[in-house]
Amino acid sequence: MLNLRVVQAEQGDCLILEYGTVSSPRYILIDGGPNQIYDDHLQFVLGGIREAGHKLDLVILSHVDDDHVNGLLDLTAELQDQRRDGEQETIAIDEFWHNTFRQTAGPDVEGRFRALANRAGASRNLMSRTARAGRSICQGDELTREAASLDIQVNPRFSPEYLVAVDDVPGAVVLGNLNLQVVGPTKDNLDRLRKKWLKWLKKHEKPVLSRDPAEAERAALAADSSIPNLSSIMLLAEAGGKRLLLTGDGRGDHLLEGLEKSGLLEPQGSLHVEVLKVPHHGSKRNATPAFFRTVTADQYVISANGMHGNPDLDTLQWIVEAARAQNRSIEIFVTSATAASQRLVVERDPGEYGYQFIEMAPGEHSMVLELC
Repeated sequence: MLNLRVVQAEQGDCLILEYGTVSSPRYILIDGGPNQIYDDHLQFVLGGIREAGHKLDLVILSHVDDDHVNGLLDLTAELQDQRRDGEQETIAIDEFWHNTFRQTAGPDVEGRFRALANRAGASRNLMSRTARAGRSICQGDELTREAASLDIQVNPRFSPEYLVAVDDVPGAVVLGNLNLQVVGPTKDNLDRLRKKWLKWLKKHEKPVLSRDPAEAERAALAADSSIPNLSSIMLLAEAGGKRLLLTGDGRGDHLLEGLEKSGLLEPQGSLHVEVLKVPHHGSKRNATPAFFRTVTADQYVISANGMHGNPDLDTLQWIVEAARAQNRSIEIFVTSATAASQRLVVERDPGEYGYQFIEMAPGEHSMVLELC
């Protein structure tokens, strides 16, 4: 058995891999969505798994970003309260996979960033209120602490320093009938990320720490849009001869690098899977038309509700145009109807282009894609 349960996560990601057998299913949770998703949706899904007598073999945070980590923090906070009060716990968890900011960017970058946030003077409130990166870094550290307090091991299968990266995981991790292959990030990706952070710090440290409040605020606002996030854990899951590709908010070119390094690309440099979780909620900044001609799927999953313009109409067009050019019939699963998805149907007729849109029903907690 291999299924993908897509939990309603609005503008974020929250996915559950279901594997094993019908009589003895097993579960992996990938990301927890943004604020309110746990209370509104994920809690009910996990409760159903527990009531059926099952647990989570693994919880994975793809990367430290508010719209991926919040629901996991809500889950661990609830588990702590339940354990303290002697109540039945929402669900048992065997292990976490999660790369901290310190691991992905380096301790020197982390130290300089924290010093900047702590010493920002007049702009400190502005940064803490608007800089998603700073908030998400703290949330990632909090998740690590909460996992430790719950006696859940973090990255117990990986080294050095327990980093989840392609270079340190040369083969698939085997969990029952499931092969779980790490295909991102690579050490080269993380080195580029570190260089981007160093460039950002060099540009913004002095003006953010300026004694001129106006200059500091301008620099802090500029920082919000310039902080890169290229560290997503990306995974290829395989069971029963079926494969699905989980991409987090990674970039398409970085994914291809990881697939090549893992020896997973076909001789012509392509890969076909049954299911592709479209990178970064369908943002056109994370993929290209060539990417969707190279990495192809029967079913595409996009978790987005129109916030930040996701999914982009361009991305949707690239997907259906690639499929049409290759004479492939596809399905696109979306968690919410958006302006872009509605425009696509008008501008690229589904009958002519050979695709079908499947939207999660309003009010539903999740939808399931059954692979085998």
